[in-house]
Amino acid sequence: MSGEYLPLLMLLGVSILNAVGIVVTSHIFNPRRDTPQKLMPYESGMIPLGSTKARFSVKFYMVAISFIVFDLETIFLIPWAVHMRELGWSAFVAMSMFVAVLALGLAYEWKKGGLEWD
Repeated sequence: MSGEYLPLLMLLGVSILNAVGIVVTSHIFNPRRDTPQKLMPYESGMIPLGSTKARFSVKFYMVAISFIVFDLETIFLIPWAVHMRELGWSAFVAMSMFVAVLALGLAYEWKKGGLEWD
C-alpha cells in the first residue's frame, strides 16, 4: 500500500523543498531595501488619494452576499436541472436543502435592507 503512494509523497516533498528554496534564495540574494516609494500603497499605478484605512459601508458586504446567493444558485441549479430525472430523488432532496440555505441568506439580506438601493 505504501509503495503506491511513494511517487506522490516524493512529488510533495520536492514541491515543498522547491517552495522553501525559492523563498530562502530570494531573501539571501535580494536584501530588503525599503524606500518611500516601495512603502507607499499601490493603487493601480496611481498616486494614492486619501487615507488607505478607509472603512467600507455595510452595503458593500450586502452586495457580496447577493452575488454569492444568486451566482452560486445559478451555477449549481442549471446543471442539476438538466440532469434532474437521471439523478433521482436523493439529488432532489440535496438540492432542496441547498436552495433552502440560499433562501435563508436571501431572507437575511432582505431583513437587513441589502436589497434597497438608495
